[in-house]
This record gives sequence, structure tokens and C-alpha cells, in this order.
Amino acid sequence: ADRPAQGRQTMKSSELLIFDLDGTLIDSKTDLANSVNATRAWRGLPPLPLEQVSSYVGNGAPMLVKRALPDASQPELDEALKFFLEHYREHMLDATTLYPGVREALDQLHDAGKALAILTNKPVRFSVTLLEGLGLDLHFFRIYGGNSFVEKKPHPVGLNALVEERGVDPRKTIMVGDSSVDILTARNAGTWSCGVSWGFQPYTLKEVPPDLLIDDMRQLSALVCER
Repeated sequence: ADRPAQGRQTMKSSELLIFDLDGTLIDSKTDLANSVNATRAWRGLPPLPLEQVSSYVGNGAPMLVKRALPDASQPELDEALKFFLEHYREHMLDATTLYPGVREALDQLHDAGKALAILTNKPVRFSVTLLEGLGLDLHFFRIYGGNSFVEKKPHPVGLNALVEERGVDPRKTIMVGDSSVDILTARNAGTWSCGVSWGFQPYTLKEVPPDLLIDDMRQLSALVCER
């Protein structure tokens, strides 16, 4: 799924790496599903399977709740979103862990002086709390969430803002994620894209192929930090 060798060469000189959070750096499937199912139980509905809930993630919390409660009215969805966010705030670090190789890769990139940022559609304060809880917050110069801008990914506003903040060429920037949402964000902003083969929605990368596809985050750090 790689661009030609010339693409890999250019990606080697990347100075800014921007990461999606859920399904890319963190395996938050169980905690998200538990909060979604707690919300459904509160509405008197049976639980949904883990994989089904995972397929609803990626476009932000309001969309996640809407997909989990397809028959709810807008006022009901507003109430359910509030319930979901309160439940998730309490439980977001119960079972959530980093994917294998993520900490080592981020350490390597950080030590090599690369600028690292988070661009997720998850609410920003939850993202910060999660990264603090996992001991990764200091790796990133900026953490942006789904409510940091007027538009969420795949709109390029967040990615453009990060590129401008660092004063980096978009062609020396890589957006890393597990779904087509992240790859489209990169395309819309004119940056490189790196897809991961794990996560919540890797099957969407078949429809929207990234410039580079990796099976372990250390493959990316090895490429970018190669002397």
C-alpha cells in the first residue's frame, strides 16, 4: 500500500507527525463499548457487540451516540450524550491501553526532535486526561480534539492549524490513523498519510489507501528517524 520509493524518501525527512488517538495510539474499544452500552441500558435497550460499537467510532461522541441510538429524537440524543460523556469520564482508563510498540515509537520520535501532535475527533479534555493517565501527554506539543475547531476530521482545519503553528511544509508532515477519516484529512490538507493495520476500522483503508501502511508503530519511527 506504499507510494513509490520517492514517497518513502520524502517521508523520511518529515518534521511533524500528527496522530489520531482511538484505534491508532490507544486501544479504547472496551471502555467506549461499555459506556455506549451503559447509555443504551439507561434507555432500556440491550447491549451491542464490541465490534459493532467500534465501527461507530471515529466521527466524534455525538455521532457515536447517534449511531448507537438510531431511533432516538434529538432531545433524547442530547440527554443520552450527556449520560455517555459522564459515564465515559469515570471509566475511560478502566481497560484502555497503548497498542504494542506505540510508547517506544513515540519515545524514539520525540528523542529525535520530531514535532508530535494529536488530532482526534474525541472531546479534547478527555483526550488530554487519557494521555496524562497513560503517561504520554508530554510527548505532544499540541492536543486537539473534536471540539477544538468548528469542523471535525476529515475537514483539514485542524491539520492545517498544526502545520501553520509549527511553520512546517505540509510535505514534511504525516497524518497517522486507523481509518479513512484520517487519510482523507491528510489528502484534504496536502500532507502525507500513514495508515495502521490494527485499530477500529482498518477495513476502511482499502477504500481510501494511505501513502504508507504499517503493522507496528515502530516501523514508522524507524523510517522517519533513519539516518
